Amino acid sequence: MVMLENTPSAVLVVAIGVLVAVGVHLLLERSLTRVLLGFILIGNGVNLTLLVAGGRAGSAPIVGAAPDGQPMSDPLAQAMVLTSIVITLALTGFVLAMAYRSFQLVGHDEVADDVEDRRIARLAAANAPAFTDLDAEESGQTLDDEAAEVHDDVEADGGPGGASEGGAR
Repeated sequence: MVMLENTPSAVLVVAIGVLVAVGVHLLLERSLTRVLLGFILIGNGVNLTLLVAGGRAGSAPIVGAAPDGQPMSDPLAQAMVLTSIVITLALTGFVLAMAYRSFQLVGHDEVADDVEDRRIARLAAANAPAFTDLDAEESGQTLDDEAAEVHDDVEADGGPGGASEGGAR
C-alpha cells in the first residue's frame, strides 16, 4: 500500500496567509471597491485552505475505479470549494451593484459615517470615567446637556435617517 504524505507545502501556507491578511486589511477600508477586493481575496484564501485540507490528489472517488493500493481523493473539499466560488460570485455581484449605485448617487463609493453611531460614541465618551463631577463643575455641562447637544446635531443633519427619511421612495 502506498502512503502519501498529507502535509501542505510551505508555499501554499504562506500564500493562504498573505491572501487572508491582505483581504482582512482591505475589508476594513471605507471604499466599497476595496471591501469587494478584500472579500474576493479572503474567499480565494479560504478556497486554497479547503483544497489543502482535502489532502493530495488521488484517483477518482468512485468505488472500484481506483487501482489496488492507490488512495482516492476526497470529493468533499472540492464540492465545498465549488459552493464557495458560487457564493463569492453572487456576493461580488451584489457589492459591485451597491458600489455602482453609490457612485451614481454621490460620486464616490465610500461608506459614510452613521449619525446614530456618532451620537452613541459621544454619549459613551460623556459617560466615560474620565468625566468626573469636578469636570462637570468646571465646564458647567452635564450628561443631559451633552445629550441635548447631540440631539440638536442630529436634528440639524436631517434626523437619524438623513434627509431622505419620510420622502418619496
